[in-house]
Order: sequence, then structure tokens, then C-alpha cells
Amino acid sequence: MSLFDLKTTADALPQAWQSRILGCVGQANLKVLKMDDRQIIAEVHDYDEGLLVIDGLLTLNVSGEIVNVEAGQLYVAKAGIPHTVLSGSFGTLVIIDLPEAKRV
Repeated sequence: MSLFDLKTTADALPQAWQSRILGCVGQANLKVLKMDDRQIIAEVHDYDEGLLVIDGLLTLNVSGEIVNVEAGQLYVAKAGIPHTVLSGSFGTLVIIDLPEAKRV
């Protein structure tokens, strides 16, 4: 069994928006990172991506709609839909996605 203190793990990372893979569940990676207030350019995936805010706030622009994801909330970024992290986001984020080798 593996137990992770997500906030402590994220806080120990050398820089914001640099994730650490905690492990895999099935084919999905579980990653943790710390967010800071800078904007991250739009990205799009060919798979759904889970964004779980542990503490803080993640603010996204999804197809022109502003989405605020608060602590304890999970947002699923749908495949093929670009999403941009807006400035002002902060806290600890868990990302659920596919490993590079499994991306189509």
C-alpha cells in the first residue's frame, strides 16, 4: 500500500507546474503538482484528463467559458477540447491522465 501526503509532495517539487508521477491506476497516471499564479498556454489531448484540486483554486478557460475548480472538486477536460490555465490559479493539483506510451 502507498500513502501520499499530496500537499507535502507538491510543495517539495522544485518548481510550479512540474508534476511528479505518484503511480498508476490501470492505464492512468496519477500526478501531483503545485500551481502558481502564472497562465499556462492552451493544451488539448486526445483523451479525457482529470484535474482534481486538493487545495487552492484552478481557473480554466475552456472554449471561452471560465471554469473555477475549487478544493475538493474534479474537472474532466474532455478529449479534443483545448483548455488554458488562467493566471491566479494556486494550490495543489492532482492530474489523472494517460502515460506517453498509451496516448493515441
